[in-house]
Amino acid sequence: MSDPISEQSDPHYAVDAVNRVKRRHDRGFYDHDTVHRLLDAAALAHVAWVIDGRPFCTPTLFWREGTRLYWHGSSASRMLKNLSEGEPACVTVTHLDSLVLARSGFNHSADYRSVMAFGTARLVTEPEEKLRALTMMVDRFFPDRTATLRPSTRQEVKATSVIVMEIERASAKIRARGVVDDDEDYDLPIYAERLPVRTVIGEPEPCPRLIPGVTRPETLASYTGGRLLEEALSAAYATVHGADRPG
Repeated sequence: MSDPISEQSDPHYAVDAVNRVKRRHDRGFYDHDTVHRLLDAAALAHVAWVIDGRPFCTPTLFWREGTRLYWHGSSASRMLKNLSEGEPACVTVTHLDSLVLARSGFNHSADYRSVMAFGTARLVTEPEEKLRALTMMVDRFFPDRTATLRPSTRQEVKATSVIVMEIERASAKIRARGVVDDDEDYDLPIYAERLPVRTVIGEPEPCPRLIPGVTRPETLASYTGGRLLEEALSAAYATVHGADRPG
């Protein structure tokens, strides 16, 4: 079995006991391109950390800039109280690609693409950095939209906290094999299949209280009914940060 680390070209994240894929090493990837591509195609992440000796995991919208991850939260959130000095955190995203029905319970599985990113999370406190981050909180998903919106009030800015984490270690894990059974089981009269799973954008539903003459902007053209969400998110990221996905 080949070692994916030896096959990767720089840049890639350093590998140690924290982020090395423990089971099925052939599914592990540590290069920036794979890790960042999977992050940029996701909108929702789960952030895990330990607060006062108890584990917590929080779902949140997030975005990437180079090797930094940003997410936001209410200023009253419990997870923000320990961040003045920084807090170790793990950010996880998962794309579920299929459910796999095999000829034995042991070989039932799923095809998926996932990332675990590790680092030290801290609050963004510098005013200009925070305002820029709050703009990106919208524009990362909907390019140039902030410029068309009502400006945020001082209270809205105060009520929203932004967290940043430099990715110190990361790993991607990918399964894309479909049905895999033991050789002797293929002759059994048991049905097996792969059920593809996709997150698809539905038809847009305009707010019923739009005033006359307000139309859908061209900047939302990527978000059309029937398109894969991950395609729209990746396109939005490329529009904002450049097609080469910096970092």
